[in-house]
Amino acid sequence: MNKGILQATGAYFLWGLLPIYWKAIQAVPAPQILSHRIVWSFFFLLGVILVLKDWAHFKSSIASRKTVLIYTLAACLLALNWLTYIWGVNAGFIVETSLGYFINPLVSVILGVVFLHEKLRPTQWLPVGLAALGVLYLTFSYGALPWIALVLAFSFGLYGLVKKTAPLGALHGLTLETGILFLPAGIFLIYAAQSGSGAFGHLGPVPDLLLVFTGIVTALPLLMFSSAARKINLSTLGVLQYIAPTCQFLIGVILYHEPFTLIRLVGFGIIWFALVVYWLEGMLFRRTMSEVSPA
Repeated sequence: MNKGILQATGAYFLWGLLPIYWKAIQAVPAPQILSHRIVWSFFFLLGVILVLKDWAHFKSSIASRKTVLIYTLAACLLALNWLTYIWGVNAGFIVETSLGYFINPLVSVILGVVFLHEKLRPTQWLPVGLAALGVLYLTFSYGALPWIALVLAFSFGLYGLVKKTAPLGALHGLTLETGILFLPAGIFLIYAAQSGSGAFGHLGPVPDLLLVFTGIVTALPLLMFSSAARKINLSTLGVLQYIAPTCQFLIGVILYHEPFTLIRLVGFGIIWFALVVYWLEGMLFRRTMSEVSPA
């Protein structure tokens, strides 16, 4: 099997297992988990840059004020996404968090139309409309907007939109983003410790180690994904990306016994069908274009 496919599969599978990791430290408040994730990710990524002897290149690449501004916006969107996801998982909404990442590709399509003036083929509007119908069905059936899923989908979609115009690679970009968030995260953790509400050092060695290892848990799949993206085509990545929300969904229903009622089944079913239609439309379009293009 192609090494890139293995790396991408591994990255998405690790992302799919994250709910288990966050559940293991659910005694820690979500803002503190987020802050530890930022701090330890920054240390780990900085260590990788130093080991690769890439510090001079990294330092020169972040010298531009425009670059820092772009990544400040990206960092804020990433922090919102991470916080919502961690809170959602530990509050018992793993299934809804998985929904956010199922609909994220279609949200990205909408953002591309709105902000980048990309044109959709008429047949591409069908899956977008179906996904919107699924969200509306869930909203009216439950009497409440699935806000966790929508915040995750739009925050990550906007994050991707910002990164589309960003000049840095994955390693330098995430290092700068966590570096921008490092100071407020560190100050918050110091305040929590001094006020007596800090969890680190008070729950035992295992939770402490898990908090420290959030840096590796965050950075490792990203580095695997970054390497894979250079080896395989985008359409393959597009198919593999559903490994993560599928794992999250199964973990929520099977491992943590979150309710999955008939109403949810219908709503999710509409959205899953929309994704299948979107994927098939793209595959057929690419096949048609390859057949009509000159040899």
